[in-house]
Amino acid sequence: MSFYLIFAFFSSFILLLVCRKLAKRIGLVDKPNERKLHVGQVPLIGGISIFTAIMLNICLVFDVTSNVMLYMVCSTVLIVLGALDDRFDLSFKARLGVQAAISMAMILIGYKSLYYLGFIAGDKALILPTFVSYVVTIFAVIGAINAFNMVDGIDGLLGGLALVTFGALGYMFYGAGQIELAHFCLLLMVAMLPYIMLNLGFPFGRRFKVFMGDAGSMFIGFTVIWLLIEASQDQQEAVIRPVTALWFIGLPLMDMVCIMSRRIKKGQSPFKPDREHLHHICQRVGMSPRMSLLVICLIATLMAVVGVWSEYLEISETVMFVAFLLVFALYYLAISYVWRITAFMHRWFKFTRAT
Repeated sequence: MSFYLIFAFFSSFILLLVCRKLAKRIGLVDKPNERKLHVGQVPLIGGISIFTAIMLNICLVFDVTSNVMLYMVCSTVLIVLGALDDRFDLSFKARLGVQAAISMAMILIGYKSLYYLGFIAGDKALILPTFVSYVVTIFAVIGAINAFNMVDGIDGLLGGLALVTFGALGYMFYGAGQIELAHFCLLLMVAMLPYIMLNLGFPFGRRFKVFMGDAGSMFIGFTVIWLLIEASQDQQEAVIRPVTALWFIGLPLMDMVCIMSRRIKKGQSPFKPDREHLHHICQRVGMSPRMSLLVICLIATLMAVVGVWSEYLEISETVMFVAFLLVFALYYLAISYVWRITAFMHRWFKFTRAT
């Protein structure tokens, strides 16, 4: 196992260094604008490099079943879509169309759908009718892909949140005896480490900085929802209960829903880019980018730990679902009134210093 992890790390690292040069030649770079405040043109090849390293390791180490092959094909389509979007800025309708097609491939070819919601509404398991489960699955896949795409706003954040989710899933897979899936989660984490290092300027400084790009965020979001379905939708041998999946991706999910609802209230497209995400708000209330990264990842880790903890203590699914909705409501209120809360804290701080 140690060999393939070492190979995953160094293959990902080497691919990042090689691809960043190619990206600059073909214009696959992120340029600063009123919404993107980085310095200079940054290669958008983090996701492509991670994807390539992972595909290499899958072919070398894992048993490539029809299920794995479907995952690889769907991931490849999303990587190509994301790379085209990074280079040519595709319309959101084109992106959603391909993402919906990927969802249908999962359902019709891989027989993967979100049909089992567990005991979130009482003593009787909630099982969706076939057609309804297809619709829910399509929304879930598109939602997960775009949730992780939207959090990619400050250095290290997408990678950090992905590490939290894959770490929690890997831990649960390992505890349930599903060693191959646990190893796959570990592979994902190790392959992402070189990207996180370069993204944060380590060890070569900002001159070698790279971004994940839409290709990478789509790939990660898709991989997350694929693994969550694998973990939660087998009623007899489920690794986690469906409600626990919400806790594992709670922060990206809540940020996406809140930002989309605010845009719709303003009469804007829910997919219109802006600077109203949680990481932007953290910085506008006075946190540095690194402090924002730390705080957000700690909150995500806390939510994932709560999810794991609820599994081992076998806390009622209804209780955990209601608790998640309460956390969601508190988050929404806090984000909605963040400026009033901040102004009050500033006034209180000045008052205490004056006295």
